[in-house]
Parts: sequence; structure tokens; C-alpha cells
Amino acid sequence: MIQLTPQMRILLSVEATDFRKGIDGLCGVCRQKMQEDPFTGAVFVFRNRSGTAIKVLVYDGQGYWLCQKRLSKGHFRWWPREGDRGIRQMAVHELQLLLWNGDAGRARVEPMWREVKPTEALGRVRA
Repeated sequence: MIQLTPQMRILLSVEATDFRKGIDGLCGVCRQKMQEDPFTGAVFVFRNRSGTAIKVLVYDGQGYWLCQKRLSKGHFRWWPREGDRGIRQMAVHELQLLLWNGDAGRARVEPMWREVKPTEALGRVRA
């Protein structure tokens, strides 16, 4: 079973991918087009040309997981149009929204990190 956690590195391929490709073909896309090593444990997300299906590829240390979701009607509403080297890094909540056909571009969520200001009690040293 794959569990998505906030610590995971999630990389989305902006360009459409030929969905006749299996694990080996998608690993080739990771290496050649995305310039990323598929053995790192990163989660790679791909979309077909018509926007009706997505594939998720991840290496778990023993082997690859390849998951596919195909919508029964319609197409995925949100997909980024640009990214560095044809890829876009995603946060876990964006992938979860994508899997449920939500619009990650319009979702309003708190930032991942925020500055924590120390209080006087934490800064005081006891003698």
C-alpha cells in the first residue's frame, strides 16, 4: 500500500505522456525528459493526452508501484501548464486534490512552513 506523506517529493510531468508505456517506459521518461532518477523514492505523476487518466509511479525500495486512475466521464479539471524542465513539484495536498479531480490551483490552504516565534518563557535559562 502506498501512503502519501507531506515529506514525500512529488514530481508531476507537465507534458502529456503516452499511456501505452508501462513501468520501464515511464522510468525512461523520468530519466530522459524529467532528468530525475526513478530509484529515489520520489512520486512521479503523469497524465494522458486527453486528460482522462493519470498514472503514479513510485519506487519503494523493493520494486515499483504503478497506479492508474481513469475517470468514467469528463477529464481532470486542473493540470499545470508550465514547469522547470517540464516538471512541477507538488505538495501532498495538491496530489490528493488532483486524485479526487479537484482544482489544486484554486485550493486555499495554509503554507507548509511558518515561522515560530519563541516566547520569553522558552528563551529564559534557569539558574
